[in-house]
Amino acid sequence: MSYEINQTLPRSFGRLKSSESNISPLASHVRGMLASLLPRYGLLIGFLVLWQVSSTRGWVNPAVFPPLNVILSALWTNLANGALLDDIAISLQRSGTAFAFAVVIGIPLGLFMGQVRAVEQALDPILQLFRQTSALALYPVFILLLGLGETSKIFVIFWATLFPVLLATISGVKEVDKKLIEMARTYGAGSLAIFHRVILPASVPAIFVGLRLSATTALLLLIAAEMIGANKGIGFQVMNAQYNFQIPLMFAAILLLAFLGLAANALLVLLQRRLCRWSQPSR
Repeated sequence: MSYEINQTLPRSFGRLKSSESNISPLASHVRGMLASLLPRYGLLIGFLVLWQVSSTRGWVNPAVFPPLNVILSALWTNLANGALLDDIAISLQRSGTAFAFAVVIGIPLGLFMGQVRAVEQALDPILQLFRQTSALALYPVFILLLGLGETSKIFVIFWATLFPVLLATISGVKEVDKKLIEMARTYGAGSLAIFHRVILPASVPAIFVGLRLSATTALLLLIAAEMIGANKGIGFQVMNAQYNFQIPLMFAAILLLAFLGLAANALLVLLQRRLCRWSQPSR
Protein backbone atom coordinates (compact mmCIF):
# COMPACT_ATOMS: atom_id res chain seq x y z
CA MET A 1 0.00 0.00 0.00
CA SER A 2 2.76 2.42 0.92
CA TYR A 3 4.59 1.46 -2.26
CA GLU A 4 1.57 2.45 -4.39
CA ILE A 5 1.27 5.79 -2.61
CA ASN A 6 4.94 6.46 -3.12
CA GLN A 7 4.54 5.71 -6.82
CA THR A 8 1.45 7.87 -7.36
CA LEU A 9 2.69 10.94 -5.46
CA PRO A 10 5.59 11.68 -7.81
CA ARG A 11 3.24 11.33 -10.80
CA SER A 12 0.72 13.75 -9.32
CA PHE A 13 3.44 16.24 -8.44
CA GLY A 14 4.80 15.89 -11.96
CA ARG A 15 1.40 16.68 -13.49
CA LEU A 16 1.03 19.65 -11.13
CA LYS A 17 4.40 21.03 -12.12
CA SER A 18 3.64 20.57 -15.82
CA SER A 19 0.32 22.39 -15.47
CA GLU A 20 2.05 25.19 -13.57
CA SER A 21 4.68 25.43 -16.29
CA ASN A 22 1.91 25.70 -18.88
CA ILE A 23 0.06 28.38 -16.95
CA SER A 24 3.06 30.49 -15.99
CA PRO A 25 4.01 31.57 -19.56
CA LEU A 26 0.40 32.56 -20.24
CA ALA A 27 0.18 34.46 -16.96
CA SER A 28 3.47 36.21 -17.61
CA HIS A 29 2.31 37.11 -21.11
CA VAL A 30 -0.92 38.60 -19.74
CA ARG A 31 1.01 40.51 -17.10
CA GLY A 32 3.36 41.81 -19.77
CA MET A 33 0.46 43.01 -21.90
CA LEU A 34 -1.17 44.75 -18.94
CA ALA A 35 2.13 46.36 -17.98
CA SER A 36 2.50 47.76 -21.50
CA LEU A 37 -1.12 48.82 -22.00
CA LEU A 38 -2.02 50.34 -18.64
CA PRO A 39 0.54 53.17 -18.66
CA ARG A 40 -0.64 54.22 -22.13
CA TYR A 41 -4.37 53.48 -22.06
CA GLY A 42 -5.13 53.25 -18.35
CA LEU A 43 -6.54 56.77 -18.10
CA LEU A 44 -8.70 56.27 -21.19
CA ILE A 45 -10.04 52.96 -19.88
CA GLY A 46 -10.78 54.56 -16.52
CA PHE A 47 -12.66 57.40 -18.23
CA LEU A 48 -14.79 54.97 -20.26
CA VAL A 49 -15.55 52.87 -17.19
CA LEU A 50 -16.52 55.99 -15.24
CA TRP A 51 -18.81 57.07 -18.10
CA GLN A 52 -20.54 53.69 -18.19
CA VAL A 53 -20.96 53.42 -14.42
CA SER A 54 -22.06 57.02 -13.87
CA SER A 55 -24.66 56.78 -16.63
CA THR A 56 -26.11 53.41 -15.61
CA ARG A 57 -26.26 54.33 -11.93
CA GLY A 58 -27.86 57.71 -12.60
CA TRP A 59 -24.98 59.88 -11.42
CA VAL A 60 -25.42 61.82 -14.67
CA ASN A 61 -28.53 62.21 -16.77
CA PRO A 62 -28.62 59.15 -19.09
CA ALA A 63 -30.80 61.09 -21.53
CA VAL A 64 -27.88 63.48 -22.09
CA PHE A 65 -24.99 61.04 -21.56
CA PRO A 66 -26.24 57.56 -22.54
CA PRO A 67 -24.29 54.50 -21.39
CA LEU A 68 -21.56 53.34 -23.72
CA ASN A 69 -23.34 50.06 -24.46
CA VAL A 70 -26.38 52.03 -25.71
CA ILE A 71 -24.14 54.20 -27.91
CA LEU A 72 -22.32 51.18 -29.33
CA SER A 73 -25.66 49.46 -29.94
CA ALA A 74 -26.92 52.50 -31.87
CA LEU A 75 -23.68 52.58 -33.87
CA TRP A 76 -23.91 48.89 -34.75
CA THR A 77 -27.61 49.10 -35.65
CA ASN A 78 -27.12 52.06 -38.01
CA LEU A 79 -24.09 50.45 -39.60
CA ALA A 80 -25.85 47.12 -40.04
CA ASN A 81 -28.93 48.63 -41.68
CA GLY A 82 -26.79 50.85 -43.92
CA ALA A 83 -28.04 54.15 -42.50
CA LEU A 84 -24.50 55.43 -41.81
CA LEU A 85 -22.66 53.79 -44.70
CA ASP A 86 -23.66 56.44 -47.25
CA ASP A 87 -22.72 59.17 -44.78
CA ILE A 88 -19.31 57.60 -44.23
CA ALA A 89 -18.69 57.37 -47.98
CA ILE A 90 -19.69 60.99 -48.61
CA SER A 91 -17.67 62.30 -45.66
CA LEU A 92 -14.58 60.36 -46.70
CA GLN A 93 -14.97 61.63 -50.25
CA ARG A 94 -15.13 65.25 -49.09
CA SER A 95 -12.28 65.08 -46.62
CA GLY A 96 -10.18 62.81 -48.84
CA THR A 97 -10.49 65.13 -51.85
CA ALA A 98 -9.56 68.18 -49.80
CA PHE A 99 -6.65 66.33 -48.17
CA ALA A 100 -5.37 65.13 -51.54
CA PHE A 101 -5.40 68.67 -52.96
CA ALA A 102 -3.58 69.94 -49.85
CA VAL A 103 -0.89 67.29 -50.28
CA VAL A 104 -0.49 67.87 -54.04
CA ILE A 105 -0.15 71.64 -53.59
CA GLY A 106 1.40 71.92 -50.13
CA ILE A 107 4.34 69.52 -50.44
CA PRO A 108 5.78 70.79 -53.78
CA LEU A 109 5.27 74.42 -52.75
CA GLY A 110 6.87 73.78 -49.37
CA LEU A 111 9.87 72.05 -50.97
CA PHE A 112 10.30 75.00 -53.33
CA MET A 113 9.91 77.66 -50.63
CA GLY A 114 12.24 75.82 -48.28
CA GLN A 115 15.08 75.90 -50.82
CA VAL A 116 14.58 79.34 -52.37
CA ARG A 117 14.91 81.90 -49.60
CA ALA A 118 13.71 84.84 -51.72
CA VAL A 119 10.42 83.07 -52.49
CA GLU A 120 9.93 82.21 -48.84
CA GLN A 121 10.52 85.80 -47.74
CA ALA A 122 8.05 87.06 -50.33
CA LEU A 123 5.26 84.58 -49.54
CA ASP A 124 5.73 84.10 -45.79
CA PRO A 125 3.87 87.26 -44.64
CA ILE A 126 0.72 86.51 -46.61
CA LEU A 127 0.87 82.84 -45.61
CA GLN A 128 1.13 83.80 -41.95
CA LEU A 129 -1.83 86.17 -42.36
CA PHE A 130 -4.01 83.49 -43.93
CA ARG A 131 -2.82 80.86 -41.45
CA GLN A 132 -3.90 82.98 -38.50
CA THR A 133 -7.35 83.49 -40.03
CA SER A 134 -9.73 80.73 -39.02
CA ALA A 135 -11.11 78.67 -41.86
CA LEU A 136 -14.50 78.70 -40.14
CA ALA A 137 -14.44 82.50 -40.16
CA LEU A 138 -13.84 82.40 -43.91
CA TYR A 139 -16.49 79.76 -44.55
CA PRO A 140 -19.27 82.36 -45.17
CA VAL A 141 -16.97 83.98 -47.73
CA PHE A 142 -16.43 80.65 -49.46
CA ILE A 143 -20.20 80.06 -49.49
CA LEU A 144 -20.78 83.48 -51.10
CA LEU A 145 -18.14 82.78 -53.74
CA LEU A 146 -18.73 79.08 -54.38
CA GLY A 147 -22.29 78.46 -53.20
CA LEU A 148 -23.64 75.92 -50.73
CA GLY A 149 -22.68 72.89 -52.83
CA GLU A 150 -19.81 70.47 -52.57
CA THR A 151 -17.21 72.96 -53.79
CA SER A 152 -17.41 75.25 -50.78
CA LYS A 153 -17.34 72.32 -48.35
CA ILE A 154 -14.27 70.80 -49.98
CA PHE A 155 -12.55 74.16 -50.29
CA VAL A 156 -12.93 75.10 -46.61
CA ILE A 157 -11.44 71.73 -45.62
CA PHE A 158 -8.66 72.19 -48.16
CA TRP A 159 -7.93 75.68 -46.84
CA ALA A 160 -7.52 74.42 -43.29
CA THR A 161 -5.47 71.34 -44.22
CA LEU A 162 -3.08 73.13 -46.58
CA PHE A 163 -1.11 75.06 -43.98
CA PRO A 164 0.00 72.16 -41.71
CA VAL A 165 1.42 70.33 -44.72
CA LEU A 166 2.99 73.45 -46.24
CA LEU A 167 4.63 74.76 -43.07
CA ALA A 168 5.87 71.32 -41.98
CA THR A 169 7.45 70.79 -45.40
CA ILE A 170 9.18 74.18 -45.30
CA SER A 171 10.46 73.47 -41.81
CA GLY A 172 11.68 70.01 -42.82
CA VAL A 173 13.67 71.39 -45.76
CA LYS A 174 15.24 74.19 -43.69
CA GLU A 175 16.28 71.78 -40.94
CA VAL A 176 18.28 69.49 -43.24
CA ASP A 177 21.84 69.17 -41.96
CA LYS A 178 24.01 71.54 -43.99
CA LYS A 179 26.99 69.25 -43.56
CA LEU A 180 25.20 66.55 -45.56
CA ILE A 181 24.61 68.98 -48.40
CA GLU A 182 28.25 70.13 -48.36
CA MET A 183 29.45 66.54 -48.33
CA ALA A 184 27.27 65.71 -51.35
CA ARG A 185 28.69 68.71 -53.21
CA THR A 186 32.21 67.63 -52.29
CA TYR A 187 31.57 64.30 -53.98
CA GLY A 188 30.39 66.07 -57.13
CA ALA A 189 26.59 65.82 -56.72
CA GLY A 190 24.57 68.36 -58.66
CA SER A 191 21.58 70.33 -57.41
CA LEU A 192 19.05 67.77 -58.65
CA ALA A 193 20.97 64.87 -57.09
CA ILE A 194 21.31 66.74 -53.78
CA PHE A 195 17.58 67.38 -53.73
CA HIS A 196 16.70 63.80 -54.60
CA ARG A 197 19.31 62.06 -52.43
CA VAL A 198 19.67 64.40 -49.44
CA ILE A 199 17.01 67.09 -49.01
CA LEU A 200 13.90 65.09 -49.86
CA PRO A 201 14.69 62.01 -47.72
CA ALA A 202 15.71 64.17 -44.75
CA SER A 203 12.48 66.17 -45.02
CA VAL A 204 10.12 63.19 -45.09
CA PRO A 205 9.74 62.79 -41.28
CA ALA A 206 8.74 66.45 -40.89
CA ILE A 207 6.39 66.17 -43.87
CA PHE A 208 4.61 63.24 -42.23
CA VAL A 209 4.12 65.28 -39.07
CA GLY A 210 2.32 67.84 -41.21
CA LEU A 211 0.31 65.13 -42.94
CA ARG A 212 -0.92 63.74 -39.62
CA LEU A 213 -1.92 67.21 -38.42
CA SER A 214 -3.59 67.87 -41.73
CA ALA A 215 -5.58 64.62 -41.64
CA THR A 216 -6.86 65.46 -38.16
CA THR A 217 -7.77 68.98 -39.26
CA ALA A 218 -9.64 67.60 -42.28
CA LEU A 219 -11.96 65.56 -40.05
CA LEU A 220 -12.47 68.46 -37.64
CA LEU A 221 -13.44 70.86 -40.43
CA LEU A 222 -15.58 68.17 -42.02
CA ILE A 223 -18.04 68.36 -39.13
CA ALA A 224 -18.43 72.13 -39.45
CA ALA A 225 -18.70 71.98 -43.24
CA GLU A 226 -21.44 69.33 -43.13
CA MET A 227 -23.44 71.15 -40.49
CA ILE A 228 -24.28 73.94 -42.94
CA GLY A 229 -26.25 73.27 -46.11
CA ALA A 230 -25.71 69.51 -46.18
CA ASN A 231 -28.17 66.62 -46.15
CA LYS A 232 -25.63 63.79 -46.03
CA GLY A 233 -22.47 63.08 -44.12
CA ILE A 234 -21.40 62.22 -40.59
CA GLY A 235 -21.39 65.86 -39.52
CA PHE A 236 -24.94 66.21 -40.80
CA GLN A 237 -25.95 63.11 -38.84
CA VAL A 238 -24.52 64.65 -35.65
CA MET A 239 -26.63 67.77 -36.06
CA ASN A 240 -29.71 65.93 -37.31
CA ALA A 241 -29.63 63.50 -34.38
CA GLN A 242 -29.24 66.39 -31.96
CA TYR A 243 -32.22 68.24 -33.47
CA ASN A 244 -34.36 65.10 -33.22
CA PHE A 245 -33.04 64.32 -29.72
CA GLN A 246 -31.57 61.01 -30.86
CA ILE A 247 -28.71 61.33 -28.40
CA PRO A 248 -27.31 57.76 -28.73
CA LEU A 249 -27.12 58.21 -32.51
CA MET A 250 -25.45 61.59 -32.05
CA PHE A 251 -22.75 60.09 -29.84
CA ALA A 252 -22.45 57.14 -32.21
CA ALA A 253 -21.67 59.51 -35.11
CA ILE A 254 -19.13 61.37 -32.96
CA LEU A 255 -17.54 58.06 -31.98
CA LEU A 256 -17.42 57.05 -35.63
CA LEU A 257 -15.54 60.26 -36.47
CA ALA A 258 -13.06 59.50 -33.71
CA PHE A 259 -12.51 55.99 -35.12
CA LEU A 260 -11.93 57.42 -38.61
CA GLY A 261 -9.40 59.88 -37.22
CA LEU A 262 -7.54 57.13 -35.37
CA ALA A 263 -7.54 54.96 -38.49
CA ALA A 264 -6.17 57.78 -40.66
CA ASN A 265 -3.44 58.55 -38.13
CA ALA A 266 -2.49 54.87 -37.80
CA LEU A 267 -2.30 54.52 -41.59
CA LEU A 268 0.01 57.54 -41.88
CA VAL A 269 2.20 56.28 -39.03
CA LEU A 270 2.50 52.89 -40.75
CA LEU A 271 3.38 54.55 -44.06
CA GLN A 272 5.96 56.74 -42.32
CA ARG A 273 7.61 53.70 -40.73
CA ARG A 274 7.79 51.99 -44.11
CA LEU A 275 9.29 55.02 -45.87
CA CYS A 276 11.53 56.20 -43.02
CA ARG A 277 13.01 53.00 -41.67
CA TRP A 278 16.40 54.70 -41.44
CA SER A 279 15.01 57.27 -38.98
CA GLN A 280 13.53 54.69 -36.57
CA PRO A 281 15.45 54.28 -33.31
CA SER A 282 17.38 51.05 -33.11
CA ARG A 283 16.34 48.62 -30.38
